Amino acid sequence: MTVNSTPRTTAAHSRLAAVGAVAAAGALLLTGCGDHTDKNSGTGSSSSSGSAPLAGKLPADIRKAGVIKVGSDIAYPPVEYMKDGKAVGIDPDLADALGKQLGVTFDFQNGKFDNLIVGLQAKRFQVIMSAMNDTKDRQNGINSDNGQKVGNGVDFVDYFTAGTSILVQKGNPKGVKSLDDLCGKVVALQKGTTSEGIAKAQSKKCTKDGKKAIDLQTFDTDPEALLRLKQGASVADLNDFPVAAYNAKTSGGGKDFEVVGDQIEAGPYGIAVSKDNTQLRDALQAAMAAIIKNGEYTKILQKWNVTDGALTESKINGGS
Repeated sequence: MTVNSTPRTTAAHSRLAAVGAVAAAGALLLTGCGDHTDKNSGTGSSSSSGSAPLAGKLPADIRKAGVIKVGSDIAYPPVEYMKDGKAVGIDPDLADALGKQLGVTFDFQNGKFDNLIVGLQAKRFQVIMSAMNDTKDRQNGINSDNGQKVGNGVDFVDYFTAGTSILVQKGNPKGVKSLDDLCGKVVALQKGTTSEGIAKAQSKKCTKDGKKAIDLQTFDTDPEALLRLKQGASVADLNDFPVAAYNAKTSGGGKDFEVVGDQIEAGPYGIAVSKDNTQLRDALQAAMAAIIKNGEYTKILQKWNVTDGALTESKINGGS
């Protein structure tokens, strides 16, 4: 769902990039539908400190409040999306499980993906869970487009892995098989994501090879990009593989889109935490390790049919 300090993955999210990490699109049986509104939406199971084995690892202020505020672009099914006024999906389910270990509720707050790290640094929320790829650029606060420093960076608690996929109209009328086939074509995708970085890098390769650059159109949300593709105004959309596969399976009853080619630059999704909040970071890693060990993690991935993206160990800043 890397290009700048806020994208899902680097061109070298990445939002979990949209692609071997998860089962083939035809095998996914994902369910749900997306919506994108700039309103807060809470989710997560809270448990008292007394029944939560890892509550003592949290910073005192968070433990007292009983809430971890989460920044998220809640329009990226099946990772996170709105249903009946509530954030649902892979990330909210994992947050619920983490909350049981830590004795807190995770309160998902909706926002544009490319503004999430800025919001984290401004302390509007305490973590980001939004199919955000753990990349060195994001860790170091580097804008991948120009190499400039744009902040202090963030730390990541890794929890999943995925790559980027190419999504085309059903039947693949333009015969797209790889990134090289996008030279000189219109590609629509969500801005600030790993996919944007991959597309920009490919466009440079196109011109270097004597071909026309990609005509890249970027949008605030992935559903906007998908609409352009559905209308035939673009030849492809790039996004994280679980999301591409989900849309291929569900949009138009499976008649709108299909995934082509192999996954590109697979890497880890991470929960982003401010670098000055190491206690919270370490508490989240301990909770993630606990749900991996007790099997809750696997049950959640089985529910969403994405077990091929499972990690056996949660690392801090394991992305490249």
